[in-house]
Amino acid sequence: MIYTSSKSPPVRRRLARKDQRDKISMHEKSIKIQPLTQANFAPFGDVIEKDNHDFFPINQGLTERYHALSLAQVSGENVAVGMSIFHNLCATEIPFKIDMLERHPYGSQSFIPLQQQQFIIIVALPLDQTQPDEQQIFAFLSNGKQGITYHQGVWHHPLITLEANSDFLVVDRIGEGKNCDVHDLVESRWVVE
Repeated sequence: MIYTSSKSPPVRRRLARKDQRDKISMHEKSIKIQPLTQANFAPFGDVIEKDNHDFFPINQGLTERYHALSLAQVSGENVAVGMSIFHNLCATEIPFKIDMLERHPYGSQSFIPLQQQQFIIIVALPLDQTQPDEQQIFAFLSNGKQGITYHQGVWHHPLITLEANSDFLVVDRIGEGKNCDVHDLVESRWVVE
């Protein structure tokens, strides 16, 4: 179903009440959010940012081009790389629980914040060809000037933003065929600061 553009009201993700958040015990599994850097995100994809990257001048010296910060990956027949805008309606408060991950086996997926809003990136290393390693889940926080590319087949959580009504430029595979595998976690995880 396709909807026309309109101002959407902010939506809050269902969160644990404060008394529940206070009861996150050391027995519950949690993932600590860490800053997003090129080095710590390298096993999962690319960080799209100007920092620590060379540029060259173009347009008679009026523009600095930070070239090829990330490359799209696609496979399959009759496919293309497309650009979309994801308009996120849900603000998430920390801490929160996750209970699933997904991956796109036939293409990479990039998220670039259009309003310099921070967002949380959750990724996992693979256990084997069919599932993520639930003991190797990581959470990163973009500073709002950083975008990311999940490499083809990387397990990740869907978009999580700290602000409602935020827009992201998304670059990913456009084409036929099922390009999203979903894995339900055996045990939910808290994401904490």
